[in-house]
Amino acid sequence: MRKIRFQPVVVSMMVIALFTGCTSIRKRLVGLPGSPPAEGSRAVTDGGIKISGWSGKVDAAEQKAGMSISDARLAEETGAFHITTGPAVSYWKTGSIVTGNYTVTATFNEPRFMNLNSHPHPYGVFIGGNDMGTSSQTAFYCGAYGDGRFIARGFGPAPFRLNGLFGEKNQAIHKASDKGQPVTQDIALSVKDDKITCSINGTAVGTYDKATLTGPKRLKSFDGSYGLRFAHNTDVFVTNFKVQQQ
Repeated sequence: MRKIRFQPVVVSMMVIALFTGCTSIRKRLVGLPGSPPAEGSRAVTDGGIKISGWSGKVDAAEQKAGMSISDARLAEETGAFHITTGPAVSYWKTGSIVTGNYTVTATFNEPRFMNLNSHPHPYGVFIGGNDMGTSSQTAFYCGAYGDGRFIARGFGPAPFRLNGLFGEKNQAIHKASDKGQPVTQDIALSVKDDKITCSINGTAVGTYDKATLTGPKRLKSFDGSYGLRFAHNTDVFVTNFKVQQQ
């Protein structure tokens, strides 16, 4: 039987190609709910919730890695919420519940795109929060990246995704001109009868059936808490955060 012998140079090239491919895949998986961030969540200075009446919780994967709500920061500065992460986190106003048909909106300003990260990270709003602050917490959120993509995800309480592994591109989503440049997104989540709609900058980018988002391993209900959602290692200002009953 003929033996196949690989030259050292060929073997080295194969190893490098395999390593490069695995690294590329790992980088693209960063920021997905339930997956540990490849670049690592970095605890912020003077972390914690600095606004009275607000609560927060880091993702379960972050908690398992030893991170806590004190490793991210929510503060009020010049009429805006200033959020710096840290671990991936959800914030909500304690005791605020909305039911029926409604829309939650907020404006997100990332003054320096990718300031704290090596690749775009999303931020947005969440609705349908139940058992907030516990290991059984459920919610649905929609967020934007500063590179023109959006992400639609849920916790039931395990994470689940709605629009692909890496989010989805849409022309309505603003793009930063370069790293370190500003980018702003208006993000809204609406509940209207049996439909859930995510709108970004005035355009509906995703509409989903409520029935497919509630039940076992999904949300308990879309009647619940609402708030703000941030991936790890982000630096964002939020204004115009509100809920409107329909």
